[in-house]
Order: sequence, then C-alpha cells, then structure tokens
Amino acid sequence: MTFEMLYSKIHRASVTDANLNYEGSITIDRELIDSAKLLVGQKVDVLNINNGERFTTYVIEGKRGSGTICINGAAARKAQVDDKVIIVAYANMTEEEAVNFKPIIVLVDEKNREVKK
Repeated sequence: MTFEMLYSKIHRASVTDANLNYEGSITIDRELIDSAKLLVGQKVDVLNINNGERFTTYVIEGKRGSGTICINGAAARKAQVDDKVIIVAYANMTEEEAVNFKPIIVLVDEKNREVKK
C-alpha cells in the first residue's frame, strides 16, 4: 500500500499575473522550481490564501530570477495579482518511506525570492 504525502510546497508566494487567455497551468520562476524540486509538467495544487480557492494544475517554467507566479487559463478566475498562494506537490510513498521523509518547504518573501531558514 502507498500513501499520498506532502512532497514539496512553496509557501505564501505572491501571484504576479493571471492570464485568462493562456491554455492553462501555473508559471513558476525557475529558481523556485529548482528549490522546491518540482518538475516542469508536474501536477500541483494551488491554495489561494486570500479567497480560499483550491485548484489543481501543472507547472510551467518561468524565467529564472523573475519572481513569476502566473496563474494561467481558466484558473486565472481563481486568483488575482498580489493574492498569496501555497503551491503544493505530493508523492506516493510506502509507509516506511513516509515515516522517514521530510517534505521540502520553500518560504518566499514579498518578491517571491526564497527566504533561507
């Protein structure tokens, strides 16, 4: 048996754009993708702190160092520029793996730059 566990999250990122006319997904600064150990195309949940919306989408690579967090496509109706979001990824693990696994937590400042713990 496996369990779906928190793998990684980017905590309290600020939405920098919402593009309704794009095909879909969330564009994330490449530095944050790397810090959170996400993959381009990976399924993520986006939790909007400002309005309580939650939606599932996938990662698109944004320009490294840009601070970009852009909600694309239909999901653009679920967030506005400057909303705070949590971007969450999960992984399936055995019980043994899950007990010992430490999820990756990426904290960011108001410009979506990683804040080291």
